[in-house]
Amino acid sequence: MQGVVEAAVELADEKGMAEVTLASLAKKLGIRTPSLYNHVGGLEDLRKRMAFYGVNELYASLSEAVRGNSGEEGVKALAAAYVQFARERPGLYQAAQHAPDRQDDEMVKAYERVVNLVVTVMNHYGLEGDAKIHAVRGIRSILHGFTSLELTGGFGIPLDLDVSLRLAIDAYLAGISVMKDLAIKE
Repeated sequence: MQGVVEAAVELADEKGMAEVTLASLAKKLGIRTPSLYNHVGGLEDLRKRMAFYGVNELYASLSEAVRGNSGEEGVKALAAAYVQFARERPGLYQAAQHAPDRQDDEMVKAYERVVNLVVTVMNHYGLEGDAKIHAVRGIRSILHGFTSLELTGGFGIPLDLDVSLRLAIDAYLAGISVMKDLAIKE
């Protein structure tokens, strides 16, 4: 089973998620397409398994990056690791964006681990309640937006992308205190 998922992920990293079909995977594995049904319940099941694998790999990368870092350095380490993960594993990153089935406790827990890691990194800023969730959504939006634009070639101007990312994160972090002040007034 794991070998089938890993082969699908390799295919996604090489050619993109749109190219991951049961036929293309069977060809990569040198087997007939019907043989895949001994391992997965179809294309949707395969994509779900790829998403689970991707989220766990993303979590491992992020947790390693933030280990020993807190506050601003923790957020910057998290941001760099997030973008690097997508650069190195573009298909796996795409797979990990698959929305979890809320009935699948194992999948939900995998996604929650990533969110909880980001919440832990953001705890340094003293945000409470809804403000903390807004902050986590904000950093995720910046990172996913940046990553998506980069992966699709959306940054056409020849400037260093790492500098752009650093400046975006610096600006976001500078705004955290404003977010905290606004949350208090609500």
